[in-house]
This record gives sequence, C-alpha cells and structure tokens, in this order.
Amino acid sequence: MALQCGIVGLPNVGKSTLFNCLSNAKAQSANFPFCTIEPNVGVITVPDERLNALAELVHPARIVPTTVEIVDIAGLVKGASRGEGLGNKFLANIRETDAIIHVLRCFDDDNITHVDGTVDPVRDKEVIDTELQLRDLETVEGRIPRVQKQAQAGDRDAKVQYDVLARYQEALSQGKNARAVELLNKDEERVAHDLFLLTNKPVLYVCNVDDASAATGNAYVDAVREAIKDENAQMLIVAAQTESEIAELDTYEERQMFLEEIGLKESGVNRIIKAAYALLNLETFLTAGPKEVRAWTFRKGSKAPQCAGVIHTDFERGFIRAEVIKYDDYISYGSEAAVKEAGKMHIEGKDYVFQDGDIVVFRFNV
Repeated sequence: MALQCGIVGLPNVGKSTLFNCLSNAKAQSANFPFCTIEPNVGVITVPDERLNALAELVHPARIVPTTVEIVDIAGLVKGASRGEGLGNKFLANIRETDAIIHVLRCFDDDNITHVDGTVDPVRDKEVIDTELQLRDLETVEGRIPRVQKQAQAGDRDAKVQYDVLARYQEALSQGKNARAVELLNKDEERVAHDLFLLTNKPVLYVCNVDDASAATGNAYVDAVREAIKDENAQMLIVAAQTESEIAELDTYEERQMFLEEIGLKESGVNRIIKAAYALLNLETFLTAGPKEVRAWTFRKGSKAPQCAGVIHTDFERGFIRAEVIKYDDYISYGSEAAVKEAGKMHIEGKDYVFQDGDIVVFRFNV
C-alpha cells in the first residue's frame, strides 16, 4: 500500500536528522540550506508491541511488522509558490504525498544558522502555510471560471464543484488552509479529493526541541500549540538530535535506559511513526501461526473482502468468511484453540468492517 508521508519544513530545522532517525536510508545532513535536493524515501517499520506479545504465545519462525513510507523533501523558502529557491520542485514533491509531517525548529543553537536569522516556529509555519495556500489558490481560481459556466447552465455536478471551490477560494484568500473548510456531504468530499490541494492534506506538526525540553516542551512549543489550536492537526514534541544518539545505541535495554534518563517512556521516533500511520488513515490486522506472526495494513473502514485482498487477490476474489479473534481475547485465553472453546471467535461475512488489531483467518475458494 504505497501511501507516503512527506517531511517538510524550512531549511535547517532538523528534517534530515529526523529522517535519518526514522529510516535506514541516510539523507545528507549539513548546516546549510538545500542540503536535501532529491526527495529521499524511507520504508519505515511501524512499531507494534502486539506482535511480540503474540509471538510469546505462538512461537513463530518469524515476526513480520508492517511498514509506512516517509519522504524527506527539500527545504522550502519564502517565494516558493513563485518558483524561488527549490519551490517548484518542493511543491511538486509534496503534491505526490498523502500526508505531511511539518517539522518546526523549537530550539536555540548559535551554531546552527536559521534561514531567517532568528528562531520563531510560528513564523516558520506561516511561511510554509502561505506558500502552500498561494499554490492552492492558483489551482482553485484556475478552475472556477469553467465550472461556474457549467453550473449556471444547470449542471448539478458543476454546481457542487463551484460551491466547494468558492468556499476554498474564500478560506485561502483569508490565509486559512483548505482543511479548515467544512465539507457537508460525500459529493463535496469527492470534489475536494479530486482537487488534490496541498493544504487539504492531513498534517502532523513536529516540534524539534533540545534535550532539556524533550519531555515537557518549552515556550516555542507553547506558541505552536496556541497557533494550531483551531486546526484539524496533531502535534508531537521530539528532540531530533537526541533521537539520533539513541538510534546509535546497540541494544533495546540501552535505548530504554537513555529514554528514562530524559523522562520519556517511548522514543519520539516511534511516536512519529505511529502518528504518521494514523495520519494516513491506516490500521492493522494480524495473522498468527507457527510460520509467522504478521501485521497487515488496511485503510480504516475497509470490509473483510478488501482486507483479505491485502494478503492476496485470490483471497478477495474467492472470499467466503473471516474467522476473527479480538487481540485482547487472544492474549487473555492464550491460544486460538482456547479462544474457540470459550466461544470468542467471531465468524464474519462480506459486510464486516475490520477493526485495528483483529486477528484473522480467511476462508476462500477460487
């Protein structure tokens, strides 16, 4: 399932350092603008503690986690919507992603230059927002004249499109992101999807802080939190440089000890990966047997046959039923046989909507 999150931000905010922590692919990281020119793509393992818990019960030959793709995109500067810096390339790359991880510099360090000379994460956010909004406004205003004529001629679909475009035009002209516009029904949602607006993509703001602020944040983080309070967006606090040091440690025990020393229970990298997965509207179902315990990715809201097709197209084509065990029941009873004996296995048909953590055996015939 080739869905991608793009890491964006101004130059020198820690994007590539963060990407290096997330991925085995090493993006160049240096103290000057436009260090990252071509987008680097990393296939990132999604942490899932449930796999280890199941493996302790099933004793499989292997454990196979699911993955998500993260793209490190070149830093943007003011004027990108007019092609300044690497603006056109940046905007083209971000258009190809499905969600945005927006990194904001929330630390002071005289040894790391800021493209605007001073540290101000809210200003930095507004710079990128403005450039994306201007490009979206260009897209919207380019479509309005043709759609308006069709709507005035009585075309019902064109009228829906025009209503949505007009609301987007108003919001973008006021310096708001497209995601702030409320869509009233599925027809409007379809129109919005087909526009592929940059500011309509789901976003996770990552506040990159120093070591001392990793657990509780700082004044910069507070300012970002206030700035995004009316947005439909998430925020995480991460010390990217500290995370890079954690990533160099050899064992899980050493990494956990390091985290405890700075007041964290889980690494920022793990939290970002999980948040990115959710940002893409993805969930996981599981299979468990002697050969492997495995996580499979599906779109939230998918029904049983579509989830069967994630494993193999034949499973979807010849779908008969899904034998589903809830994760908590499997852990509680300790085995598939014990779950069956307790009457906790559910037989589900084609209309069953899969839930995150479902453990399943598919029955099919082709």
